[in-house]
Amino acid sequence: MLPRYKLQEQIETTLSRNSITAILGPRQCGKTTISKVIGEIGKAAYYDLEDPVSFQMMKNSPLHVLEPLRGMVILDEIQRMPELFPLLRVLADRNDTPARFLILGSASPHLIKNVSESLAGRVGFVDMAGFNCWEVAPESEQVLWFRGGFPKAFLAKDEQSSFAWRSDFIRTFLERDVPQLGINIPSEMLRRFWTMLAHYHGQTWNGSEFARSLGITEPTARRYLDILSGAYVVRQIQPWHENIGKRQVKAPKIYIRDSGLLHALLMLKGDSILSHPKAGASWEGFVLEQIISRLDSSFYYWATHAGAELDLFTESNGIRTGVEVKLSDAPAPTKSMYHALHDLRLDRMAVIYPGKRRYALAEKITVIPLREAAEFLELTPLPRD
Repeated sequence: MLPRYKLQEQIETTLSRNSITAILGPRQCGKTTISKVIGEIGKAAYYDLEDPVSFQMMKNSPLHVLEPLRGMVILDEIQRMPELFPLLRVLADRNDTPARFLILGSASPHLIKNVSESLAGRVGFVDMAGFNCWEVAPESEQVLWFRGGFPKAFLAKDEQSSFAWRSDFIRTFLERDVPQLGINIPSEMLRRFWTMLAHYHGQTWNGSEFARSLGITEPTARRYLDILSGAYVVRQIQPWHENIGKRQVKAPKIYIRDSGLLHALLMLKGDSILSHPKAGASWEGFVLEQIISRLDSSFYYWATHAGAELDLFTESNGIRTGVEVKLSDAPAPTKSMYHALHDLRLDRMAVIYPGKRRYALAEKITVIPLREAAEFLELTPLPRD
């Protein structure tokens, strides 16, 4: 397993500030592994609620098990027992705070709602995904794009093994994980919807089109989208609106969060994505996910009905930054870039490409390799309390 020092530091900082820390993310992204690394340092008590023995212990006498514990306590797959949240609130409010709790869960709207309502003011959140490009060797960046960041997919011995793991993950997620989150949707219907999203990757959401294609209502299509977003497998980037006298797009843009899952849904192995019509959109989603994983500010995309568009817009400490993503060896300035600079009053724009050299493209526009994006954009992840 690759070391994940930045993520570990973020979790440890959040643990030091809160009596309860929640790590939320998709299954198999490495939550258990990193929690055991952190737990070993403090010799934590560990309970996996998917283990029948741990589950029965917590179900029969949770107070008897948890109250005497001191130091760090790790509760894995917490979504299996949401009834523990009121007890954790009581234990977190003890005067001497003898224990700090690290809870791990596969994200879902139901889980987050329970955590937020039951543990308000006592919990810090860390959102977690698979490996990012700063956690792997520079020469492995393209492999990370092709296979995605899930550890078992990225570290597989060959491309065939990686593709097989991702295909199995999709099936297990639909047939087992989604029902365990209390969501009753036929797995085949959700697979069709997810696959359709893959073909719309990088485009704005059009609920009526999905509804017509799948024979469902538009509210149902929106519900499916929110379920997959809540489970951390789909990303919705909301639009930015500014009073600029132009009609602006108001629907979110949709991305499959993990590029490896995107390629599996599109039935693409290895470098076959490079000759596919979705190659540019795939690279765009991959790059944006890397950047978003390091942002400590809100982010948006921007587009007008006249065709001007910006892939990512963020504002921090009064500095307005735009990001464009190009799958090109030599990106050129476009009218859209200049419109974004003017209309959004950007202080700077980064054009991120798969090359190795940084250079100025125009005033306030710099072309940079992905690995230099964190330094250029001053991306420093901060714990979210």
